[in-house]
Parts: sequence; C-alpha cells; structure tokens
Amino acid sequence: MTDPRHLVATANRLLNNEGVLDAFGHVSLRHPDRPDRYFLAVAKAPPLVGPQDVIEHDLDSEPVEPAPGRLCSERVLHGAIYRSRPDVMAVCHHHAPAIMPFCISDIPLEPVNQLGGTFGAAVAVWDSHDAFGDTNLLVTRQDEADSVAASLGAGWTVLMKRHGALVAGRSLKELVFRAVHGCDNARALATARAMGGHVSPLTEGERALTAELREAPVARCWDYWIDRLDRAGRVP
Repeated sequence: MTDPRHLVATANRLLNNEGVLDAFGHVSLRHPDRPDRYFLAVAKAPPLVGPQDVIEHDLDSEPVEPAPGRLCSERVLHGAIYRSRPDVMAVCHHHAPAIMPFCISDIPLEPVNQLGGTFGAAVAVWDSHDAFGDTNLLVTRQDEADSVAASLGAGWTVLMKRHGALVAGRSLKELVFRAVHGCDNARALATARAMGGHVSPLTEGERALTAELREAPVARCWDYWIDRLDRAGRVP
C-alpha cells in the first residue's frame, strides 16, 4: 500500500476504528515527491473517506485539482504545519474524548507510561483567546493556523483549548502511533486522577529515552490496527 490517497483514506478509517476520529477530524500526508504539496480528504466523515475523496493541496492549502466535494474547512492547519516543519510528513487534527478533558481544564497532559513518551518532553497548549479573542473555535484563517504551528514548535502534539488536538509525525505510521497512544495515555492519566492519590508521570530522563520512536514497534502497531480494520471489513 503506497498510493498516498489510499494511505490517507486508510489512516482516516483506522483512526476512527481506534476511537481517535469520529464524524469529525482529518488526516493529511505530505506528497512523497513534492514537499510543497500534501494530500487531504474533502469534508467527509473519516470512516467514510475513500481514495477518491482525497485531493492534492499546495502549502497555501489551496486544491491543485478538482475537488469531489466541499473542501475541509480547517485545511489551513495542515498547510501551516508543513510550511513551518519540513520534517513533518503527516498531520492529524482530532477531538478524541480521551483528550478533551485536558483541553477544557488546567490539568497538564503528561506522559505517564512508556508509550505516552511519544508526546516528547512536553505537550504544548494553544489558546485561541490569547491572540484572537472569541471565535467559533474552528481554525479556518491563515493567521490562526500559523499561530497553532508556532505553538507546536519542534514538538509533536499541541492541545487546542476547548477544541481538540493536533498531532504530527515524520511518517503516516508514526503519526497514527502517536495519535492512538497519546489518547491511551490521556485516558490512563484521567482514570488515575479520578482514583485520587499521587500520579507519577515519566521523569525528564524517561521522557528523553522514550520520545524517540523506533520503526519496529511503529510498524507492529500499524499492522495490528490494519488487521483490526480488515476484520471489521472497513479497509478502503
């Protein structure tokens, strides 16, 4: 499976199957041969996205081919990340229930287990109020998207207050790994906090040692999730 449109469609369905995406959210992939382009689906529920729904965009987030439907309203998020981070090859924006408690509170989202270390040293936080005041929370303007990209900085995950999260990866498989396990980590942290008592996040040294993703476990998880998708009869 190497066709970028098929990969993007598969990632949409896989992340829905694993509880990261629902009727909303979106995934993109930088063009493998043209770093100034990326692939993103039109506005469609992720579990329904097929290769025919995925179109090519430039880094201004304008389509470079006819679209089979309404464009994704928050596509500027993807273009802004690709423009600011040449090392990023895939981007996901989601509103997973596991993440949302940390988007509406002042409780920091910290890595608390080995796979949570994929967050890196820290999870950035972006608040639209800081520069833009009251909005409808959708990131549809270039200046808003650039602001999110600046908050992400050199990291891999940024929480968007009252809205959701944006996750980046150096490959599509790495992105999916980070998004799924990031939600698992958030769920574990919220559960432990609800139990009361002391919660022990990873130490600074543990974060440094677990942040670097190795190809073998990323590939293992991708194959596992693809198998789950296949068993559900949902592979595009």
